[in-house]
Amino acid sequence: APSSSLHKVSMPHSFGYRARTRKTFRREFRRNGPLPSTTYMRTFKLGQRVDIVATGFQQKGMPHKYYHGKTGVVWNVTPRAVGVEVNKRVRTRVMKKRIHVRTEHIRPSRCDEEFKNRLVAYREAQKGKTPAQKKAMNNKRKPVGLPVKGHFVSMPKGRAVEQVTPQRYVLLV
Repeated sequence: APSSSLHKVSMPHSFGYRARTRKTFRREFRRNGPLPSTTYMRTFKLGQRVDIVATGFQQKGMPHKYYHGKTGVVWNVTPRAVGVEVNKRVRTRVMKKRIHVRTEHIRPSRCDEEFKNRLVAYREAQKGKTPAQKKAMNNKRKPVGLPVKGHFVSMPKGRAVEQVTPQRYVLLV
């Protein structure tokens, strides 16, 4: 009979609700203790975008690990929690999932902040114009400094255009 010291003893693999979340749900370095009061004072409105970031401080109303780091839209507000609609990819399709998350585990998203700033700038520019002068908003981002306008490239005097051609490959054995 083989001795017990030769057998490798391993723990059974866990598939629990919070499996492999040791680093995901932890608090940041030097951020322990009670949460700031702003976490509880925030107001969430229907249609607002929020980021789901689970906090290990509060286990109640904690979302599943899949939703950690996802952005969703508020569809319901209750006294202590918020209903968030999140897209979840299931094989070949994207499903809209509606989950309730406590306010400790969500924060207002900044994903559409730049778009809203462009919208405000557009509306400010349209003030005072007649309906004939107003143009439809182009809400796409424009790259800075592009496109470069067409121009001629000048050559230094005394130099001709150098033509580069590839050399034929010869195998040396």
